[in-house]
Amino acid sequence: MKPLLLALLLGCPAFTQSQASSALAGCGPAGVSFQVNTDKKQHPMTSPEPGKALVYFIQDDSRFLSFPKPTTRVGLDGQWVGATHGNSYFYFFVDPGDHNLCTDWQSSVIVGAGRKNAAIHFTAEPGKIYYFMVQDILHRAPDHPYPPRVDLSPVDPAEAQLQMSRSALSTSRPK
Repeated sequence: MKPLLLALLLGCPAFTQSQASSALAGCGPAGVSFQVNTDKKQHPMTSPEPGKALVYFIQDDSRFLSFPKPTTRVGLDGQWVGATHGNSYFYFFVDPGDHNLCTDWQSSVIVGAGRKNAAIHFTAEPGKIYYFMVQDILHRAPDHPYPPRVDLSPVDPAEAQLQMSRSALSTSRPK
């Protein structure tokens, strides 16, 4: 019993440090999950609100060769702002200034090691539009298995428009 108690006590600081690091990278609390709905018929385009920047977040699963597809949570400055599932996108408004954007698979969709989250820093300017894409990647080959990976990067506006035209609009709410 004592070894178990000791392991729990020693593990708590590591868990707390992991949560703090995750929040600094832009992710929200680990225990939050989202219900996600997608609609391929809607493709709204909007403009930034006065004094704000607009961020489009696109999930591309075209290189994720397995099922089910991951649900990807999106965090900004330590708070979850929404989620996507499959090839979908959503948008949100941000205040001007420096921000950390984070993506994280809501739950494990496969067993195995790999990078299931990613983060990026950006500086938002009022009236500007920013596009970011997460690519969920998993190749299945019997002779050469690859671990899953998440890549997050800024995207050229023309490429973003093309990707969004092929994707569904994502709406999400915390469960």
